[in-house]
Amino acid sequence: ISDGVVQPDTIAALERLKKSGRRLILVTGRIIEQLIHVFPQLTLCDLVVADNGALLYDPNTGEKQKLSEPQPREFIEELARRGVPQLEMGDVIVATWEPDEKTVLAVIRDLGLELQIIFNKGAVMILPSGVNKATGLRAALNRLGLSHLNTVGVGDAENDEAFLKLCDVSAAVDNALDVVKKQVDIVTRGARGAGVVEVIDQLLNDDLERFCAERKQTRDSASAAAA
Repeated sequence: ISDGVVQPDTIAALERLKKSGRRLILVTGRIIEQLIHVFPQLTLCDLVVADNGALLYDPNTGEKQKLSEPQPREFIEELARRGVPQLEMGDVIVATWEPDEKTVLAVIRDLGLELQIIFNKGAVMILPSGVNKATGLRAALNRLGLSHLNTVGVGDAENDEAFLKLCDVSAAVDNALDVVKKQVDIVTRGARGAGVVEVIDQLLNDDLERFCAERKQTRDSASAAAA
C-alpha cells in the first residue's frame, strides 16, 4: 500500500497471478472495514486473514469467521478510562499506538486477562494469547485445502515474522524492517507494492528459480567464509 491505497501496478500483478490459476490469500493486521476502503479490489483474494490472524473473511461472499473470542468489554472500557487514545476495534483485535503499550500491559495485568501485544511499525495490536498471522494463515490454507509447503509469503514488519516462517518461501520488500530482512529467503529490490510485483513476476516467470538460485549461492558463500 502506497499513499493509502493499493497501486494499479500491484493490482495488475495480482490479476496476473490469479489468471495463472494460483490462489491468493491476503494476511493483514488491518480490520476489514479499513481494508475495503484502501483495497476495493479485495475480491481478487480467495480469502483474507484479517485482525492479525484472528479473523477469516471471504471477500466474495462477505462471510466472516472469528478464529478467537473478541476482547472483553471491560478491557476496552478500562483502556478508554485510562486515557488510551485512538483505539481501533475489529471483530477481535483492539489496536492503538506506541507508547501506549505500557498502559495496555498494565490493564491486562490488573484485569488478569490472557492477552498479548504484537507490534507493527508503531502500531500496538492486542490479541488473545497464541493468535497471530501464522495461526490465521494456517486456518486459511486448511479451508482452501492447501499446504504451507507450497506457499510464498511477502511481508515487511514485526507482525509478519510468524507467518513468513510458516511459508515455504518467504520474501521481504525493500522497505521492510531489517529484523525481517534477516529472516527471509528473498529481499526484493523494490519497496512496498513494487516489491510484491517483483515476486509475482518472478514466480510466474520461473517459479522463483532465479531467486532460489541466488539464495543458494549466498548461503554457499557464507558457509565457505565461515570455514
